[in-house]
Amino acid sequence: MALSPTAAQRRVIDAADPATGRLRGTPAQLAALVKRGLAFRHPRPPHDHFLTPAGHRIREAADGPESVAVPSEAPAAPDTGGVFAARVGGEEAAPGDPGPARLREVRGAWQGLLELRRMTHPDGSTDRPCAWERSHLVRAAALALEAAGHRPAGPGGGDGYRVRAT
Repeated sequence: MALSPTAAQRRVIDAADPATGRLRGTPAQLAALVKRGLAFRHPRPPHDHFLTPAGHRIREAADGPESVAVPSEAPAAPDTGGVFAARVGGEEAAPGDPGPARLREVRGAWQGLLELRRMTHPDGSTDRPCAWERSHLVRAAALALEAAGHRPAGPGGGDGYRVRAT
């Protein structure tokens, strides 16, 4: 929906947890954000509310709600086929990289990798690489570096990491 949030809703959006997007507010404020498509209610208890991608865009807008594009006018992301790709170094950085959206993507991918480790090891440990990591060494190493906060090298080299197959 293209409706701008009220001042009270804007304060709730601005106070959202930066890592998870978890919202805190009155039931009426949260319900209004859900109705506007800026938040969703988690289906499992305790039924917390979280920002949607449209809510994150409003939160990240520098000039307030009037500068936020409606979802159909959102800037196109680099075409990766809808799949997260860790930066191995040497590629062009997307506009706004590393913005809050990219940091959320990296955090989510790293958590997914840890869950993959937990599920594939009989003892449930997450401190050892899983089979996927061993078969995709470059992507796994690049994800680990990016999740640790390191910056990939740009297309002309320079400071940063560059991951290559050996």
